Amino acid sequence: MDRTLIIRGGIPLSGDLRIFPAKNSALKLMAASILTAEPVTLAEVPRLRDIDVLLELLGHLGTRHAWEGRTLHLHTPEIRSTQAPFELVSKMRASFNVLGALAARAGEGTVPLPGGCNFAERPVDQHIKALRGLGFEVSTEITEQGVAYTVRRHKPASGRVVYDLPTLGGTEQALMAAALGGEAVLVNTPQEPEIVDLCNFLSKMGAEIKGIGSSILHIKGKPSLRGVSYSVIPDRIEAGTYLFAAAATRGSITLSNVEPFHMDAVLDKLIQSGHRITTGKDWIRLESTAHPQPFNLEAREYPGFITDLQPPAAAYLATVHGTSLVSDRVYPDRFTHASELARMGADVTLKDRTLIIQGRQLTGAAVEARDIRAGGGLIIAALAAEGESHIAGMKYIERGYDDIENRLRCLGAQVGVQVPELALAAD
Repeated sequence: MDRTLIIRGGIPLSGDLRIFPAKNSALKLMAASILTAEPVTLAEVPRLRDIDVLLELLGHLGTRHAWEGRTLHLHTPEIRSTQAPFELVSKMRASFNVLGALAARAGEGTVPLPGGCNFAERPVDQHIKALRGLGFEVSTEITEQGVAYTVRRHKPASGRVVYDLPTLGGTEQALMAAALGGEAVLVNTPQEPEIVDLCNFLSKMGAEIKGIGSSILHIKGKPSLRGVSYSVIPDRIEAGTYLFAAAATRGSITLSNVEPFHMDAVLDKLIQSGHRITTGKDWIRLESTAHPQPFNLEAREYPGFITDLQPPAAAYLATVHGTSLVSDRVYPDRFTHASELARMGADVTLKDRTLIIQGRQLTGAAVEARDIRAGGGLIIAALAAEGESHIAGMKYIERGYDDIENRLRCLGAQVGVQVPELALAAD
């Protein structure tokens, strides 16, 4: 049952907040856990819908799991099924990454085309190119639900893959496929922190990886991988969302359990806007200015400005007087938040895949999140707006932001949740 988030805006956020580990990294480490028959432990995993969906999928494949607080224990002594159910894969794109891991561990795997947020077409051609380049046999089948991919391994993965463009999912797919006894050279790989985290995780399990953090990776797998205990990197997207929320409300916050060097592009824009940023080894403090300046941004590959923070940044800029231009070269059509911001009085115009923003005071309104990060942006706008906002689409927001209403309350925000009433059954 989808809830509605109710926010009364106009209150500067203030206080301290510990950032959770990165969902986008945890999901890939969970998928990679099926590469070993030994137990794997991930520390402080966020309790999100996407995590629950992947746990259900892994359980179907043969993984047992247990929670100990926020510590997640995973164990896959054997693969019981090599087919991922459509009803689970359709809910989340990250589930497609079990394909290479399944084929590496069990010799084959079948996974339907993934689902998830619907802000742009997100093809899997680079995933398939990588798997074929490593010697896997890939076939497709048209089912009632759509296209399903079956991958078979006749020998350990081996080869050189040159990606057409830096691809997170395609690189993660190849790393997992080669980690069990394979050897691969991957060229034109992204340098995102989540890729580095997966490489470090696989290395701790026993794989040898050279070039971590560069655009060329050389992985030499082992016939078997060991179980590990591992701490997931902090969530730079959650951290950036709260920083933009504090800036939009002209507040001051301190974030702990963060990696400031993962967020250089975001911090640079906030400094450019006039806010005071101070950092330590694992913390960031923002003290906002009362009169911030607008800026232009183009979301792009790391170490550029991350696409997942483009909607939150756009929402912040809608509160900043002056003109800002926002574009996204990763997902050029990722602007589902634009029309909803307009409902709150934002002066936004989408022209030639560029969002033109004339900042002004926003007013509360009823809006709907249509994807995770658009939801983060609408929350920022509602926190800064005059009056009350009702944000529908919590089913998306809860995929990316753990316990967000209570975390906002801890920072001084006035936040409530409305649950739809059940219709009375007929006599």
